[in-house]
Amino acid sequence: MPSKLVDPKTIPTQTFDWGLIKPLVAKANTDNPAMSMLHVVLLPGKGHTRHNHPDADEILYILAGHGEQMVDDGKPFAVAAGQAVFIPTGAFHSTVNTGWEPLSLLAIYGPSGAEEALRGLPDFKEVAPGKTAGLLRA
Repeated sequence: MPSKLVDPKTIPTQTFDWGLIKPLVAKANTDNPAMSMLHVVLLPGKGHTRHNHPDADEILYILAGHGEQMVDDGKPFAVAAGQAVFIPTGAFHSTVNTGWEPLSLLAIYGPSGAEEALRGLPDFKEVAPGKTAGLLRA
């Protein structure tokens, strides 16, 4: 039996112009985790623009949908459900949904804390736990 259960219904949802994030395991809701894990949903035609995490490795695991991934300023490549992408510390990267449906993925940071930068983005809004964020903002 797990020592700690994280129920998504008890965690705020972060919304952006490009999609949603549910920080499942993060410094804000878990006692000092060594790693963090976020459920990310990218809307069709939208995505994370080029950025990096100077202090953390990142693993992306694609749950559903199709996209285009760039890592370390290299040539973008296609990604789809069931695939994983490793992004080393400091490497610039981007993810764009190229499909007609939401692109759903897990983002895992090691060490935890890289997720805190999301709060500083200009389009960041938070929806209270238990409230439905919806896929499009009004």
